[in-house]
Amino acid sequence: MKPDDSRPSRPSPSSPHGAPDEFVQPDDAVIGRAARWSIALFVILVGAIVGGALWFNRKPAPGPVQITPLAAPVAPTPNAQAPAVRFTDITDAAGLTFSRFNAAEGEKLLPETMGGGGAFLDFDADGDADLLLINGTAWPWAKSPPSPKPTHALLKNDGSGRFQDVTAGSGLDVGSQGMGVACGDFDNDGLVDVFIANVGTNLLFKNLGEGKFQDITASAGVAGSTDEWSSSAAFMDIDRDGDLDLFVANYVRWSREIDFQVGFSLDGKTRAYGPPMNFQGTFPHLYRNDGQGRFTDISATSGVQVRNPSTSVPAAKSLGIAPADLNGDGWIDWVVANDTVQNLVFTNRHDGTFGEAGAFLGLAFDSMGNARGAMGIDIGRHRNDDALAVGIGNFANEMTALYVTQGKAGMFADEAIAEAIGPASRLQLKFGLVFFDYDLDGWLDILTANGHLEEEISKIQQSQHYRQPAQLFWNAGGTPKGGGFIEVKADLAGSDLFKPLVGRGSAYADIDGDGDLDALLLQAHGPPLLLRNDQATGHAWVRFLLRGTRSNRDAIGAWVQVTADGMTQSRQVMPTRSYLSQSELPVTFGLGKAAKIDHVDILWPNGHRQRIENPKLNTAHAVVEP
Repeated sequence: MKPDDSRPSRPSPSSPHGAPDEFVQPDDAVIGRAARWSIALFVILVGAIVGGALWFNRKPAPGPVQITPLAAPVAPTPNAQAPAVRFTDITDAAGLTFSRFNAAEGEKLLPETMGGGGAFLDFDADGDADLLLINGTAWPWAKSPPSPKPTHALLKNDGSGRFQDVTAGSGLDVGSQGMGVACGDFDNDGLVDVFIANVGTNLLFKNLGEGKFQDITASAGVAGSTDEWSSSAAFMDIDRDGDLDLFVANYVRWSREIDFQVGFSLDGKTRAYGPPMNFQGTFPHLYRNDGQGRFTDISATSGVQVRNPSTSVPAAKSLGIAPADLNGDGWIDWVVANDTVQNLVFTNRHDGTFGEAGAFLGLAFDSMGNARGAMGIDIGRHRNDDALAVGIGNFANEMTALYVTQGKAGMFADEAIAEAIGPASRLQLKFGLVFFDYDLDGWLDILTANGHLEEEISKIQQSQHYRQPAQLFWNAGGTPKGGGFIEVKADLAGSDLFKPLVGRGSAYADIDGDGDLDALLLQAHGPPLLLRNDQATGHAWVRFLLRGTRSNRDAIGAWVQVTADGMTQSRQVMPTRSYLSQSELPVTFGLGKAAKIDHVDILWPNGHRQRIENPKLNTAHAVVEP
């Protein structure tokens, strides 16, 4: 016997004792086998019951997935025909030999592709539109800097639309990595002064007369910082004290080292010019004019330095500025177009401070709540009523925005699709944008300068091209059915206007004194395109050049209303328009077939109102503030 068999053994069925079968006890193995069979049968029975229940309660199999294709928005086309108004390229004939230098040597540094602005200004006070073109310069680390050194260009208009280069010895014959330009008589001496926004230190030039300018940046206190990238700038009277203050927008926090760290690429291998998403935002500068050629930086206390609420870093990546009294209280406000972050709107609180109200007013985002790549911007009353429109040129595959005030509430809604601008503009990369009445019918039209950032973009996106034609939209508001814009093609406007360019800034002026508005398109690098307006519609016109006495001398911020033939038009005296650029100071009104002007109302920047009865048609009028 084994040690663990101490208990008595039970007789087995084959026990020699011959006990009856009913007394024979089965062993543990037999019991186990029986139990396992019982469990298996139970599981099968339960599975059958559950399976049957699931079968009888099953849902029908889904049918094939229905996919509804989505198409790009299509706007209704106004039932009207745009007039034939041809633009003629007179760049060479007018004496423009300027070519912008962008400093590119293959490193693909972002400022090289952003371009520079230009300004129509009357620097010699002789009554016609001269030109200032902003240039780039070689980087400090350049391998092959050009000789001679590139400078900005000052061009004098002889009154007929021909220009003489008077840069040499003017004081503006200096080099900088120039971006935007602002022109204004900040000291009210009758001569327009010049501010140039740069990558690095900015520049302010006082006009001394006789074609001479003096750099007073240091004494004026508006240089900014050497590590900042300034873009657009605007002179405006923020406090209604009769002199011009200065707002300077900054783009992104940038350096050569940061650019290389970002390392943008189109194909994952080769460096390329890219959007600013991976660059930190910046703060703008607001300078209050204290007289005697000095400004005080009130940026930190005025409310214009906006931070990202989540990260507390500077929120702005600004490229365009559009000043205007947005709420009708008589004080200047302004909209800032930001690239890939929300647009900002600064509303004047009348005490030297400003509230940011972009999202509240409906101007910060698109209709889906997304930020866009905003570039150039302009403001106008394109419907000849109280509605104010803000037009913004956006990145490729984003529609041009046309924000319009809704009733008396002061809120804006993007009506680009309903106005037939959005779908037609979606593909292009829009930079410069201006409202102007090119056919003198009394309704503001829209012109955009277009061009991509990257030379090789067509290899990655076949629908995109580096050089792109401008777009012209004719306002059909004066037609019997009225409303909306019609895209104008080369058969009506001529092919010169639509030459493919690396378009950036744009501006307009009557360069030849014939009453209609000529156009300037600027490029990221290379020559500008100067276009003479050869309209022959027979439409009447009138122009006004305002001179402030109690208001700032340029009357920047004034509104002029002309009532003729039962229609009232409004234009703002505001040279700051488009992208990095400035248009002429006088305001032009097309009058269509009107035989006379009933009256003109002027709202001066200080709130004073003036009425002029029955001014002469087809004439440029100078009006001095009483």
